[in-house]
Amino acid sequence: MRWIILALPLALAACMEPDQPTGAEDFANFCASCHGMSGKGDGDGAAFLDRKPADLTLIAARNGGTFPSTKVMAKIWGYTGGRDGSSVMPEFGPLLQGDLVPYDGGDGIQTPTPVRLVQLAEYLKSLQRE
Repeated sequence: MRWIILALPLALAACMEPDQPTGAEDFANFCASCHGMSGKGDGDGAAFLDRKPADLTLIAARNGGTFPSTKVMAKIWGYTGGRDGSSVMPEFGPLLQGDLVPYDGGDGIQTPTPVRLVQLAEYLKSLQRE
């Protein structure tokens, strides 16, 4: 009986989902190759693009000092492909699917949003400079 009590935590741990990446880890895996680890658009892959990737550290500065989280998440997800739909940036929505969390984009409405997308946007918010 004692071995069952000792084995129970291990059995429960095996049933849990694997660790979810953080926003910083998703940034390193999906964004840094073009935008650079600093987010300034100086990643190794940037040299192979026709247009330099955006400096992600200036998103708030380009938006009157406010970080537009919902707009940023829409861009990452792939809802905004540019004026003609020919954005160089790939759509990352399918890669960020998973658990949903309620997210208020500023309109007072709690919208179910993939937690990894929220974490990535929050990480980008932490990179902002003036």
